[in-house]
Amino acid sequence: MDTDLKKRLLRDMVYARRFEESCYEAYVERKIGGFLHLYPGQEACALGVMASARPGEDCVITGYRDHVHAIACGADPKAVMAELFGKATGSSGGFGGSMHIFDVKQRFMGGYAIVGGPFPLAAGMALGLKMKGEEAIAICFLGDAANNQGTFHETMNMAAVWKLPVLFVCENNLYGIGTSIERSTAELDQHKRADAYRIPNDFADGQDVEAVYAAAKVAVDHVRTTRTPYFLELKTYRYRGHSMSDGGKYRSKEEQAEWRKRDPLVILRERLIASGDLTAAAYKAMDREIITEIEQVVVRYAEQSPDPDLADVERHVFAPNDPYVTGGPRG
Repeated sequence: MDTDLKKRLLRDMVYARRFEESCYEAYVERKIGGFLHLYPGQEACALGVMASARPGEDCVITGYRDHVHAIACGADPKAVMAELFGKATGSSGGFGGSMHIFDVKQRFMGGYAIVGGPFPLAAGMALGLKMKGEEAIAICFLGDAANNQGTFHETMNMAAVWKLPVLFVCENNLYGIGTSIERSTAELDQHKRADAYRIPNDFADGQDVEAVYAAAKVAVDHVRTTRTPYFLELKTYRYRGHSMSDGGKYRSKEEQAEWRKRDPLVILRERLIASGDLTAAAYKAMDREIITEIEQVVVRYAEQSPDPDLADVERHVFAPNDPYVTGGPRG
């Protein structure tokens, strides 16, 4: 990567970290309700992959830890935060919340609460792109625990047999909620599971955004040029619990301390400082600028946005109301 890209990715990762920390604060203040799954520690994954792809052109889908992925695809951070606040100006009109961020214009096709659910949807998107003859590809981000779902195996098989232009990115953070991967999964190296379906695969250090970018560039180029699937495993770590209700007591302090030594933000920051392309003072100034922007623009926008109109409560509901429930005669 050239220096400009490294600086941009450092800023993007700092922005993602501060955005998620603001979400944490808002949740504690009860401005955000429901479930909230945060991304600190994994920033290099989504941002490194999307830097090698074509945001806004490639179709992207992921699970419920989805805020940063949406922003990486070009979604407005204000609209994402407003959605978390349940406001009408949110990316899903306040109907979806944290686990259901969408921005179809940017081809971010959503976060999904069902573990393993995005696998077949990504295959469907890839099939649609193939039928339309587009150059775009589908990119599916999911955690390691999702690979134990039946949808993983069904989709891998379909993607290989149908030769679909889809990139599967496994963000292996070593835990499925509170269960360590060693206790739940026979093959710890997740990329090797794609061998059974003859899908090319590789892995990279998910804490090093340069390593992620390099591996993702190979993966994206393969899918885009051959129009066939690829599986990329990124070995990473989440610094907070699975969700806001998870205190993370199942992880030792020693383990967490070791992973914090390999913070993706710190790794890239220190490289840029060592090479003379960044100063500590410039980094601090950038950090302060980002914090101010998120607090005074993004969060304030969400706070001041209107709540959804009660009259819209039945919008986007496919099934008609049951006449029995509304008091009318049953058909």
